[in-house]
Amino acid sequence: MSSTAVASNKKTYNVGVVGATGAVGMEMIRMLEHRKFPIKELHLFASERSAGKSLPFSNQAISIKKLDNQSIPSIDVAIFSAGATISKQFAPLFAAKGAFVIDNSSAWRMETEIPLVVPEVNPHHLSKDKKIIANPNCSTIQMVVALKPLHDAAHIKSVRVATYQAVSGAGSKGIHDLENQSRSWANGSKNSIPEKFPYPIAFNLIPQIDSFVDNGYTKEEMKMVNETRKIMELPNLPLSATCVRVPVFRSHSEAVWIETERALSVEQAKAILAKAPGITLEDDPQKSIYPMPLNAAEKQSTFVGRIRQDLASQRGLSLWIVSDNLLKGAALNAVEIAELLIKQGLI
Repeated sequence: MSSTAVASNKKTYNVGVVGATGAVGMEMIRMLEHRKFPIKELHLFASERSAGKSLPFSNQAISIKKLDNQSIPSIDVAIFSAGATISKQFAPLFAAKGAFVIDNSSAWRMETEIPLVVPEVNPHHLSKDKKIIANPNCSTIQMVVALKPLHDAAHIKSVRVATYQAVSGAGSKGIHDLENQSRSWANGSKNSIPEKFPYPIAFNLIPQIDSFVDNGYTKEEMKMVNETRKIMELPNLPLSATCVRVPVFRSHSEAVWIETERALSVEQAKAILAKAPGITLEDDPQKSIYPMPLNAAEKQSTFVGRIRQDLASQRGLSLWIVSDNLLKGAALNAVEIAELLIKQGLI
């Protein structure tokens, strides 16, 4: 079967997932089911090689359709995770048929008229006439979720961030690199040839994510700069990023330094973040309690800890942020945007 119906007394919606067989696409399907999104029919799309196969959803097997111009149905929400090229080609076609398109690629993020949305930060950017909605970069999402409540309290003047990003952010080939190289090391060999990364990732750090641009930063680093400014409506925010790939399968970690206009004590910052939506505070250094990627994996929250006074700034704070890059950094945020469309009465 190509679609499924979910029994419900409330209004239900026709939903599509484009790129359904990828790591993020499968997490999107899982989040739709886990969060009990009110689905009437679910349509799954992927490349020709996956057409006819099926994926599980709500105790049923949903058949995968090949994505082409003839297969586009009239649906309410289409969630894309199929890369920028596919999104540029097909997102407008889905939108032309009335669907809200939530796109996980970089294709639309910096387009002026396209909302770039993190529900905890800028839900007001959604509107009925803006059918294409961009899902931000994974490393950006978890940072702005933590920055927004601090900004509301004390106005952030500058941000510096160093990221420690899991191999799953590079897709299945990145995961295979870490698996194969770790296995080779365990067997006494260091000769496993990287499939995805320019260098071995097992027991190594690679201070490059995406290609370099003219200013010496990588595209990933500039995504964090430009997307943060757009999401938080701070076009001139001083922000610098260093993004590093680390030998962790799942969950990105970030060391963040902020400077604020009004001084915030560590205790005030902890109290603010403890009540902030989407945040779980894990901060008891005397008991060695702080966020770690192993513990954050497959959890829907953004974890914050190691909050302390920045010794290089009188009005500065340092904090440590960890979140599952496949969930809040991608699939979960997309599904939450879809939920927000319903909550705001836009669909």
